[in-house]
Amino acid sequence: MKTASPPRRRARAAAAPPDPVAIRRVRKPDLNAVIAIDATVTGVDKRSYWQALYRRYSVAGPAARQFLVAETGGRVVGFIIGEVRDWEFGSASCGWIFAVNVEPDSRLGGIGARLLDGICAAFRRAGAKKVRTVLSRDNTLILSFFRSQGMMAGPFIPLEMDLLP
Repeated sequence: MKTASPPRRRARAAAAPPDPVAIRRVRKPDLNAVIAIDATVTGVDKRSYWQALYRRYSVAGPAARQFLVAETGGRVVGFIIGEVRDWEFGSASCGWIFAVNVEPDSRLGGIGARLLDGICAAFRRAGAKKVRTVLSRDNTLILSFFRSQGMMAGPFIPLEMDLLP
């Protein structure tokens, strides 16, 4: 009787581990990368807007204000900005995210989720129990991202009107 030989194991090439992603507070040298990521995605260079946000949210002050970046391989590939706001529109204190983006070539690697986790942890430390955002209903990419992270429609309805001269 012939016995079966043990299965051959394929030799695996030693794969280099991917560069780890670090989520950290923004620093002044990161600002050009943030501006470039935003301009790539939106098609608009808003340098003065981002400089103003940097001045307001980059300080290592209150945990309520957060401007975080995702860095891998020595370069910034994403960012998220928000703050804990108290009692607006009759809402209990909660975290509000008003900017998040990952460079297109770095998407689908969990970087956006890591950024969201980082800002949510900071919001919890600041006492928030919920996180909210507002986005365009036409922005299906960001809507899909937030929904994949467990966010859903909240109790508020955004209203607007044109300001005529």
